[in-house]
Amino acid sequence: MSKPKRAARDPRLWARLKALRPLWLLIFLGLAVHVFLPQLAQLTQLGQVLAAATWWAVALSLAAQVLSYMGSGYVLYSLVLIFKQKLSVARGVVITLAAYSMGLLGGGWVTTGAMTFQWLRGLGVKAEPAGLAGSIPLFLNNVALVVAATLGLVYLLFVHQLSDLQVIAFALVLLVMLLVAAAAFWGAGHRQQLGALIARLNKRLSPRFRRSRRRVAGSLSNFFASWDAMLAGHFYRPVLGAFLNVGFDALTLYFLFLAVGEPVSPGVLLAGYGLPLLLAKMAFMIPGGVGVIESSMAALYTSLGAPSEKSVIVVLAYRIFSFWLPVLLGFPAIAYIRRLLSSGKK
Repeated sequence: MSKPKRAARDPRLWARLKALRPLWLLIFLGLAVHVFLPQLAQLTQLGQVLAAATWWAVALSLAAQVLSYMGSGYVLYSLVLIFKQKLSVARGVVITLAAYSMGLLGGGWVTTGAMTFQWLRGLGVKAEPAGLAGSIPLFLNNVALVVAATLGLVYLLFVHQLSDLQVIAFALVLLVMLLVAAAAFWGAGHRQQLGALIARLNKRLSPRFRRSRRRVAGSLSNFFASWDAMLAGHFYRPVLGAFLNVGFDALTLYFLFLAVGEPVSPGVLLAGYGLPLLLAKMAFMIPGGVGVIESSMAALYTSLGAPSEKSVIVVLAYRIFSFWLPVLLGFPAIAYIRRLLSSGKK
């Protein structure tokens, strides 16, 4: 097999990421300090609590998180499989970890999608499935989160565990996400109108945020190709992978609550899990939702009846398992993929 060309990588993207790295580190560390310093007392107890917790429940929590990322790898595997291309689930997990960590260095989901595309192309995947894999997983993950949050919200409405203010706030979050999904459905059926609308919006953006016509057209082309492939009857595997990812991620929280002796009902679990993650996605300027997820999730579980101290500890442990450890693993994954590409192995 021919050796992948380094020119396949976008040098401008790498240059921007390197230039943003010091700023990203300062912002990221500042957010981490902002989150963890107020909870320092709980953090010092975290290790003790987990050590004293039911060991099998902690082990099941870690296993659930591993299976969650296997779900993400399965999404990439199944999207590539639509075009009769090959990608193992394990390699899909590695690419997911690496691309997410790259996104935290700068650019967020745009960089995550771009790096997924570039690495898959370097591994021999054709442009169309690589573009599909770089664009559709985020959409599917958001759909799964909206479903989880809606189920939790409906459950809490039936058992009357939400205040009027909470109902309004959470309904607004869900409304925004549903409007985005409705816009995607409308755009898929009115492609020329959507292209013209995005072109006008892009023209009105400041030069700092404006994208070239070619890049806008490429993004729309990837979206339409993704949509067509999903409607062609190949949607069930990627959707299954997205729901496995979200489902096992939620189970990570459930087993942690179980480990500290405070089991929660499925409705409370889903409401406390889905809504803060959706809120963090709306606060897209904050890397990884640091601070937003921890504070809103702990406060929500407390308002839903879980003890305050244990809620904070469970949420912090969940974030270590689901965010900090995968991010740390993502950087060795980046080095592994780059070594794989430079060696010419596919």
